[in-house]
Amino acid sequence: MSTTPAKAAVDPRMVRTLCFEDLHVGMRETLMKSVMETDVVGFANVSGDDNPIHLCDTYAQGTRFGQRIAHGLYTASLISAVLGTRLPGAGAVYRSQTLNFHAPVKIGDVVNVIVEVIELVPKGRQVRLHCEAMVDNALVLDGEALTPRAVAAGLLIFTGLAVVMWAERRQRLDMPPEAPVGE
Repeated sequence: MSTTPAKAAVDPRMVRTLCFEDLHVGMRETLMKSVMETDVVGFANVSGDDNPIHLCDTYAQGTRFGQRIAHGLYTASLISAVLGTRLPGAGAVYRSQTLNFHAPVKIGDVVNVIVEVIELVPKGRQVRLHCEAMVDNALVLDGEALTPRAVAAGLLIFTGLAVVMWAERRQRLDMPPEAPVGE
């Protein structure tokens, strides 16, 4: 049996980690994603949601949408991508997420996800974020996410990424490499 390590699914250069102290109300991140047929089929395979509105052209043509649409939770998963890779970044996990669906997302649509910090709660180091998804400047999904931000300055615990991220943070703060680790 081979012990070759698996290739990382995410390029660590594209992921950032913001500590609670790095965050402020009004911070925003965005993500643009073209919804492809392979995305919809892949999401159906992973989720088990084989609803024909997502997978069957003939069925979907007879619905009020007139064509296949992406899963609502596929669109919502793009919010998760922002939270886990950009704001607040690596290590972020959901405490809660509200979702309000306003319009369908169709195959070929370009979804623009916008996530903004709207509140920082020191107790529990929680971050409340407003989340929305737009297609052609029309709102298709919005809601709020709450995520604890347990990572404190100097307490990065992510194996593999920790050294790179800690070095980047030290450089950003103009800390010499020999400066003590800690808060």
